[in-house]
Amino acid sequence: MLFQNVKIRKMSAEDKSFFLKSKLVKFSLGVCLVVFALAVNSCRTPPKTEMRSLLPNNAVAYLETNDLAKTLKSLTDSPAFQQLAHKTPNFSALENMQIAVAVTGFETIEENAALNIKPQFVAVAETHAWSWQTISFAENQLDAFVRKNYGDQAKLETSQKNGGKIFTWTANDNRRFFAFVQGSLIYLGTDAAAIENCSAIKSGEAESLIKHESLSRVYTQNNLVFGYVSLEGVNKIADFAGVKAAVEMTEESGGRTFIAGVLPQILQNTTREIIWTANKTELGIEDNYIISLVPETSSELKETLSAGNQPTTNSVNFLPADFFSATRYNLKSPLIAWRSLLLSTAKNTDALSRNLLIQFSDNLLEPYGVSNAETFLSSIDSEIITVLFDEAGDRSAAIVTVKDKEKLKKSVTKDINFQKPPIIQENAEIWLSGDKNFAAAFIEYKLILGERESVLKCLQAEQSRPDFINNLTFRSFASSVNVAATFAKDVESAEKIVEVLAQRKDENRKLATFYLTETRFTENGIERRTISDFGLIGIILKQMNN
Repeated sequence: MLFQNVKIRKMSAEDKSFFLKSKLVKFSLGVCLVVFALAVNSCRTPPKTEMRSLLPNNAVAYLETNDLAKTLKSLTDSPAFQQLAHKTPNFSALENMQIAVAVTGFETIEENAALNIKPQFVAVAETHAWSWQTISFAENQLDAFVRKNYGDQAKLETSQKNGGKIFTWTANDNRRFFAFVQGSLIYLGTDAAAIENCSAIKSGEAESLIKHESLSRVYTQNNLVFGYVSLEGVNKIADFAGVKAAVEMTEESGGRTFIAGVLPQILQNTTREIIWTANKTELGIEDNYIISLVPETSSELKETLSAGNQPTTNSVNFLPADFFSATRYNLKSPLIAWRSLLLSTAKNTDALSRNLLIQFSDNLLEPYGVSNAETFLSSIDSEIITVLFDEAGDRSAAIVTVKDKEKLKKSVTKDINFQKPPIIQENAEIWLSGDKNFAAAFIEYKLILGERESVLKCLQAEQSRPDFINNLTFRSFASSVNVAATFAKDVESAEKIVEVLAQRKDENRKLATFYLTETRFTENGIERRTISDFGLIGIILKQMNN
C-alpha cells in the first residue's frame, strides 16, 4: 500500500480538541454560507404577490406580468430591436417586479381627425424591495421613464400622505401622471382618484379583483403576460369600437350611423369574455386570444366555418414584395361559410339593420370587383387569398382557384366585358373595366381580381422570388391549415417601440417587421394566435410614443 510505511502517531488531547474545534468552525462556516446563499436566493426570487388582491373589483379589463424585466427583455432580444437600438437597456432594476393594470373605463378622444379609445386605468407595481429602495426607484427609473414619454421639462412635485409618498408629474401640455409609493408597492396612473381608491382595498372598505368570479375562473399565472376582458368590458368596448370603426370606414353620415349602431349590437349579443396570454417562442412573441361566444353562435360557426384540406396550389407565389398584408382563407365550403357569417351577424342585430345587412351584403366584396358574392363563392375552390397594398384597402386583389370559369365570370362586376378579346400579358388573359380601374386575370386555373395595378403586381410576382418567401413566419402562413391566416408587414412599430425602451442608432432608419395571425373556430368560440417581433406588449408600449 502507498501508506504502509507511514507511522501513525497517537492523537493527544490537545490535538483532539483542536481537531474538533476545527471541524466545528468549518461546519459553522458551512452553515452560515448555506444560510447566506438561501437568503440571497430568496431575495432574488421572492414569493409572488397575488396582484389581483391589490386592485378594485370594478375593473372591466385586467392584465399583469409577474416579472417585468423578463417581459421587456423578450422584446429587446428580437432581431429588429437589436438592429435599431443603440444598445440593449439594462432591466436588472426591474427583476422580479410584478405589474398589474386594472382598466376601469374608456373615453374617446379625437386626435388628428382620428378617433382614439383611451383607457382609464390604475396600475400597481410590487417591487419586492424595502420602502427606501422603492422610493429611490420612483425618483430615478420611474422619473426617467415618465420624462422620456412626457418630456424632459415635465414638472415633478412630491408630498406625503397615508404613510406613503405621492409623486405628480405635469407635462408642458398639462398631461399629468401620478405615483404613490407605500412600502414595496407603487400605485401609478393618470387618475389620482383611482389611485387613492386602491387604499380602500387595504383597509377592507372595498373588494379586490380576487372576488371577481369570472376572472378567478380563467386566471393563469405562468405567462409573460395575462390579460382579461369581462362581459361588462366587452359591452363598453363595443360602444367605442362601433364609433371608431364608423369614423374610419366611411365619411358618409348615414354609413357612420349604421356602423356605429350595428357593430356594438353584434359584439354585445355574441361575445362573453376575452382572454389573452403572451409568451416568448423561437419565432418571436406568441399572443393567444380566446374569444368566448354565446353557445348558439360558437356552435354554428364551428360547424360552418370549418377548414378544408391542405391546399396544394401555388397561390402564395402571386404575392408581390410590396404588399401590405395578405390573408389566406382555407374553407371547406366558401359559400356555406359566407351564408353562416351573414346570417349569424344579421340575427344579432335589430330587424331594420338585419334587412339592410342582407340587402347590401354583396357590397362587402365590391373592392375586389365582385358584384354577386354567392355566385362568386360557389364557383371557386376552398382557398382564397386577399392582398392589400395599403392600410386603407384602396388597392387590393383576390386570388382564387377556379372551379367553374364561365359561372365565375358572371359574378364579376359588369364594368368588365368578357365578350371583348383579352389582353395577353404575363402568360395571363386579362380583361379591364371600362374605366380601367379593375382587372380580371385568368392564368391557368387561377383568377386574380381587383384593382388594376394590384392585379398586375400579383401577376409579375409569380415570375420573381421576393425575399420574404424565406421568412419562417411566411412559411407558416403558406402551410397553415387554419380557417384563416394573415401574413402582414408592420412598417412603423419597431422604431416607436425602440424609442420607448432605448435610443435608436439612426433616427432615419426604417425597418419593416412581419407578423402572422391564425384563426380557428371551436366549440367555445374563436381562437387566434399571433406571432410577431414585439406582440401586443409592444403595441401597448408603442401607444406611449404616439
